[in-house]
Amino acid sequence: MISIEDARTRILAAFAPVGAETVALAEACGRITAAAVIARRTQPPADVSAMDGYAVRAEDARDGATLRVIGSAPAGHPFAGRIGAGETVRIFTGSILPEGADAVLLQEDAEAEGETVRVRESVLPGRHIRRMGEDFARDEPIIAAGRRLSPRDIGLAAAANHPWLQVHRRPRVAVLATGDEIALPGEPIPQGGIVSSNAHALAAMLTSLGAVASVLPIAADDPDAIAHAADAARGFDLLLTTGGASVGAHDLVQAGLARRGLAVDFWKIAMRPGKPLMFGRLGEMPVLGLPGNPVAAFVCGLLFVRPAVLRLAGLAGAPLATLTATTATPLAANDRRFDFLRARLIEDEGGNLVAEAFAVQDSAMQAVLARADALILRPPFAPALAAGAAVEIIRFDRLGL
Repeated sequence: MISIEDARTRILAAFAPVGAETVALAEACGRITAAAVIARRTQPPADVSAMDGYAVRAEDARDGATLRVIGSAPAGHPFAGRIGAGETVRIFTGSILPEGADAVLLQEDAEAEGETVRVRESVLPGRHIRRMGEDFARDEPIIAAGRRLSPRDIGLAAAANHPWLQVHRRPRVAVLATGDEIALPGEPIPQGGIVSSNAHALAAMLTSLGAVASVLPIAADDPDAIAHAADAARGFDLLLTTGGASVGAHDLVQAGLARRGLAVDFWKIAMRPGKPLMFGRLGEMPVLGLPGNPVAAFVCGLLFVRPAVLRLAGLAGAPLATLTATTATPLAANDRRFDFLRARLIEDEGGNLVAEAFAVQDSAMQAVLARADALILRPPFAPALAAGAAVEIIRFDRLGL
């Protein structure tokens, strides 16, 4: 068995960002930039007013002074002339500051009297002006490559006059569930069988990461059936299988994929749940074989599939961020496998985060997984802990799960 960190390092080394494509700005939110976004214009393009009021020369706009209104400058309609001594121009938010003006007198600090304005509060130079290029300048990088575009980024790109953006295409992942005992939801269930849930849970996780998931038909426990199913995955960026990843009499994924040239890197990890995880290649396509137990498949998906897909999408695939909580119950000493305990999260009276591990941690229990808020991390050979001790956790809600 290899460690989680070793497995993660070896898996990520096999992945590189997929190619780029150009998409409309309206379709770019959530995508990963394949190149830096460079401003195509300066913002603001000139000195503009930050408020409604009057463009003035600060030296003229003293308390009690009277100024002559010589024009108006609505946004989009700049004043063509120049402000001279004792003159002012009516101006509005976003209007270009007329030549000669160096400040804006707020309309609430002015008293209009026909074609004149009386100043009720003195103005300092530069007051209420947004300077040219204060936000960004033409040819300035405004969004870095390798960034997941947020709604705020979309607004910035639009302001910089980008109708299209270059992003990494969405990774394409094939998901193959195997086993004679499973059936798709809504289909007849074999005697003693179960409904297949892993493929759908993994497809949902992949979709949430921005990938395009294709759930393949279930493959029977037969090497030829598995080999033929793998043929349908040709051209994908990643093949995920669930079930049959071990080496038991009915664990035939390796045997089936070997008929198509599977080169196995490793297939056992020192973790619980999720020990029988297999990683290899079918030609240029990486293959991750996940366990059949649904909780094990989910945890392996979180730890290994997620960073691999993020790497394909153009991100770093960084390790999952953890938080510190206190355990609500005593925890037994751990063995040589890294343990992941499903837990509820609550807050104590002081607002501190408390993790309560479920009493039963069976890797087939999906209702427990669905009710869990987090995983408690128990490293190999971790000592026994009393209630109230500090533990590291992974919160599902922080990952959109």
